[in-house]
Amino acid sequence: MFFRKRKAPDRDSFPEAPAVTAAFRRVVTGHDPQGWSIVRSVDTLRPVTTELGEVAFAQVWATPEVPANLNDRSDGAGATGDRGGSLVRVVDFLPGRKSRLHRSWSIDYAIVVSGELELQLDSGMVEHLVAGDIVIQRGTSHLWRNAGEDPCRVVFVLVEALPVMVGGQLMPETDS
Repeated sequence: MFFRKRKAPDRDSFPEAPAVTAAFRRVVTGHDPQGWSIVRSVDTLRPVTTELGEVAFAQVWATPEVPANLNDRSDGAGATGDRGGSLVRVVDFLPGRKSRLHRSWSIDYAIVVSGELELQLDSGMVEHLVAGDIVIQRGTSHLWRNAGEDPCRVVFVLVEALPVMVGGQLMPETDS
């Protein structure tokens, strides 16, 4: 889902969508011509609600390949991170909403920053998550549900991985 089926939306994909959650700063470092470490840019990003209204979303950075090319001076906020890349995004799960059941061929590190969230797997297993929890999502079919009354902020780091094989059978990417 994250790497092959859809391009990640850029920050202007939903310009009319209301901003319902708090902004955050993105600080990008680099090097000056003499090799000194510098802060290259500081931006304020605000997640905006997607068309389906399930989350507020902001892409922070992406690389087109792993390992990343640190000599590339382009702004990773506009990159897609598909086909062999990596992606960092902030997702605010809105109260009373859930995502679609989906599976991607990536390893996803989900860091719950604030609020509470449920991770539900296609087997029916549900894990309640709170701020400070970290989920390592290894290509399983899952959905996210915010059963609470406040938004839940999660930082996702996604890195493309090899397709999942179980018992010699390919587990396909899905986006139900």
